[in-house]
Amino acid sequence: MSHTSLEGAAIMPNGSKIKPESDYDVLYRIMTTRMSVRRIRPDPIPEEYVEKILEAGRWAMSGANGQPWEYLVIKDPKRKRDLYDAFQDTSTEFCFWMEQMRPFELRHPAFQVKGDDLKDEWQKIRNSTGGQQRRPWHEAPVVIVVLGDGRRQWATVNAAFTFGRHASHFTDGLANTCTHMQLAIASLGLGSHWGTVHVQEPLKRVLGVPDLIDVYLIISVGFADIERKPGVRRDLKELVHRETYDMSKFMSNEDIIDYLYKLRGKTMFRYHLKDSLLPGAGDKKG
Repeated sequence: MSHTSLEGAAIMPNGSKIKPESDYDVLYRIMTTRMSVRRIRPDPIPEEYVEKILEAGRWAMSGANGQPWEYLVIKDPKRKRDLYDAFQDTSTEFCFWMEQMRPFELRHPAFQVKGDDLKDEWQKIRNSTGGQQRRPWHEAPVVIVVLGDGRRQWATVNAAFTFGRHASHFTDGLANTCTHMQLAIASLGLGSHWGTVHVQEPLKRVLGVPDLIDVYLIISVGFADIERKPGVRRDLKELVHRETYDMSKFMSNEDIIDYLYKLRGKTMFRYHLKDSLLPGAGDKKG
């Protein structure tokens, strides 16, 4: 059995000391091990976990502390399925057909299909019956829909609405609250999926959301049913400039396209899950 020194380090039976993790070390570990999970087990999660996730979200930063976020928590299976169907038949279908206009290698990995019949390929994605071994996100035990009330941006300066920034204080705040929740989810040992909303209206009808309220993001939460894969991030030295902008790091349009080709090659494996399923995860129940 170990005990603790006055400095807070754990002392093992052999007398060796284990230095405790600093707050930064804990945060860094959570940030670098978090991943988007496209296969979540339907097993229930403790209600106290849901409250902790929401509590983390409400402490996010926002312009002039306007706090434009609200959270709609869904556990009812039919409601989750209705929301999923509305999402698939609008946002996802919209994205699928737009992506087919791009070169195959540059399409979003979720929509890189090779079949001759695109309608058939869309139906596979629509019904999660393709080769990517996903689970429809409505099967997650908890779905959190992040809502935004743009009127709360009135708290901040009028300049927030100018220079084509698309009311960015509003969207900045919503992104911040979502990030807080994602980190909280990871800290609790759970997995989550980040569902971007492109078409709001059908989702509002399912959820009874007023016209003035935005449906910003859908976060499905539960225990992951896949092994974690290492994250892919640009090297810090590529991102940092000192004192003035380093033009040697500026990328031309052609450079960006080349970057995207290389990025796709590094991230495709995250979207095709056969090689990362947990033991027995792909088994069909009789």
